Amino acid sequence: MDNRDRHLEETILALLASRAETSSICPSDAARAVEPDDWRPLMEPARQAAARLMERGDVEITQRGKVIDPATARGPIRIRLSRKN
Repeated sequence: MDNRDRHLEETILALLASRAETSSICPSDAARAVEPDDWRPLMEPARQAAARLMERGDVEITQRGKVIDPATARGPIRIRLSRKN
């Protein structure tokens, strides 16, 4: 994992920590926070960072409010803190 990937993971967690516990973010929120002027190329790396965080149990990835498998996700996703506690 390179520094950019680590930075994306840290940014996702920081963004979620700064919001209400029930809030979620879009991968674009993390991409824009890391690279405000050229964030679009970071969309897939942000989704991958979220998937790694989900594997570790830190976050959940959802579509239409339901937790989904990021490997099969197509279209818009949301990232929220894990609710498995």
